[in-house]
Amino acid sequence: LPIALALLFAAGAGVAYQSLDRELIPPEDRGLVRVFASGPDGVGLNFMDRQTTTIEDILQPYVDRGEASSIYSMIGMWDPNRTFVSLPLVDWSQRERSQQAIMDELREPLAAIPGVRASVWSSNSLNLRGQGGGIRIALLGNDYDEIFEATKTFAAAIEDRLTNLTRPNIRFDPTQPQLSVEIDRRRAADLGVDLQALAATLRAMIDGDELIDLNIDDEAVPILLESASGEINDPSDLVNLYVSANNGKLIPLSSIVTLKEEGVATELNRQKQRRSIEVNIEMAESYALQRAVDDLRSLGAEVLPDNVSLVFLGEAATLEETSREVALTYVLAILVIFLVLAAQFEGFTSALVVTLIVPFGVAAAIFALLLTGTSLNIYSQIGLVLLIGLMAKNSVLVVEFADQLRDRGLNVRDAIEQGAARRLRPVMMTLVSTVLGGLPLILGTGAGAEARHSIGWVVFGGLGISALFTLYLTPTLYLLIARFSQARVAETTRLSEELEHAELHSPGSHGP
Repeated sequence: LPIALALLFAAGAGVAYQSLDRELIPPEDRGLVRVFASGPDGVGLNFMDRQTTTIEDILQPYVDRGEASSIYSMIGMWDPNRTFVSLPLVDWSQRERSQQAIMDELREPLAAIPGVRASVWSSNSLNLRGQGGGIRIALLGNDYDEIFEATKTFAAAIEDRLTNLTRPNIRFDPTQPQLSVEIDRRRAADLGVDLQALAATLRAMIDGDELIDLNIDDEAVPILLESASGEINDPSDLVNLYVSANNGKLIPLSSIVTLKEEGVATELNRQKQRRSIEVNIEMAESYALQRAVDDLRSLGAEVLPDNVSLVFLGEAATLEETSREVALTYVLAILVIFLVLAAQFEGFTSALVVTLIVPFGVAAAIFALLLTGTSLNIYSQIGLVLLIGLMAKNSVLVVEFADQLRDRGLNVRDAIEQGAARRLRPVMMTLVSTVLGGLPLILGTGAGAEARHSIGWVVFGGLGISALFTLYLTPTLYLLIARFSQARVAETTRLSEELEHAELHSPGSHGP
């Protein structure tokens, strides 16, 4: 009956595991809210300064109410059309609302600001979130125009079909104004215009051409060749320039060049050595990261063309990597426990009994996570590895004592019954002390409380529920498995008899 109940419990844990929210780290209250805003390409600092003032007006009530301590803004960092605003919150004990509640309240008014795309985000303890927070993806392909069209289609599908993922921000906008000077090489050769001379003329007239550095009193002074009539500040001024030909004549630039104004992207990114366009997507706070990854991958398989592929960045990419690595860690942890115990018990039977208890402890931890609404994240996974060691230790206390009783001549049933009864007190002492030791992790508040809660619920709930396996399932498994092996004293007795027999029948012995 205990075996049947345990197997039923493990099967239920397998079903419950599919219902767990899986993410890299739980939502953390870091005490800092950040706002990232970007305007159209080509706008200046004055435009972004006005938009930043609007953002600060939205944030100022939080400072007035005492929920935030100050506002700090940076305009034009890396690009004139970008701005960063930081809102440090007061200490956790001095405010009633969490960082996540404040961020949720800010999203709607920030989204309503005309002229810029503003998003609220925060960092995490692993520093894996990029600007804008949420989930980051990249679409890969061979041509930026094809990727851009596929990205717009994919972003529209996200808005229409995935309600928990909103405001996909395509980090590719071919609207940066660019003036191209296209040279008719054949006509320049017919007129005797050297391309290097043409390039030198353009450099000198547009931005100044640095010729040489002059050393004066151990100080390098650059010598620049510039236009005497002033800067070229209008595209039409370029066609009025003249360039020297090989015969010494001045040739109007308009006769050999064509000006072309176009919009281009400010950045051309690559991922995995392929052309890529990144997309930042805002994600609902209650939406688990693994579900977002699965939904986006399914949607991409339906919407994206065959020559465009989808990859995940930031937290999502790390989640996929750690999921595989953690699964391997569990397997290695159980294997190491089995090998170490086999060496300690000098046999595989008792080691197998202890090792078989461990998966039921993990099942108990899964139910603890489900009942408390805790996600399966990197911190709860650390707690699971810790739980594996604690479960093995409690079972060892019973199994080792039962093996000692068998060495004294008791049969398997009497040995495990007396071992379980006599080891009940030390098992309960270590169990209760460890479970109560997890209470501070659960009750803690402040910075990093979410991580401590994840570990605490695994230890407190998992070890508390799994106490039944240590007390009832360990004796049952021992009774079923240990009967197929002999006591260690039997092997020692057999070895002594073989040695005595060998001595009696060895040459030169005086035996009968």
